[in-house]
Amino acid sequence: MLIRKLRIKRGWSQETLAEVSELSVRTIQRVERGGNASLETLCALASVFEVDVATIAKEKSVYTENELPDNERKAVEYARDIKGFYSHLVLYIVSVVVMAAGNMYFQSDNLWFIWPSVGWGLGVASHGLAAFEILSFYDVNWERRQIDKWSSRGQHK
Repeated sequence: MLIRKLRIKRGWSQETLAEVSELSVRTIQRVERGGNASLETLCALASVFEVDVATIAKEKSVYTENELPDNERKAVEYARDIKGFYSHLVLYIVSVVVMAAGNMYFQSDNLWFIWPSVGWGLGVASHGLAAFEILSFYDVNWERRQIDKWSSRGQHK
């Protein structure tokens, strides 16, 4: 997690870090997810971030992504939700532009692209409301209750 924090603090993508450290993008991804890293990999990363190798090795061995402190885990989940929403929004915008252009070129007298745009737009809007935690159909403990419910069913069988 320290490597991801340091990378994001510098505003680097995984590709940029891979280029600067002369490692593969796959190696960066594996290390950020808590996978094994060789001493050579840790040294390269420590050199790039100008920190001691022991600091990176110690931090890496302390937490895997599932064992993060609660506040950091929630922050990572929130950032992923926001990233997912923005990806969805970009896909929606590009698709609507392509549908509109195709509609205007091939069949300009019938504006059919409006209907899927409205329907999909409602989905994008609800995704945004949920991602930014403005409106959520599931409270904080919903997932935990579902897991407990399914776990207790498995014990009775």
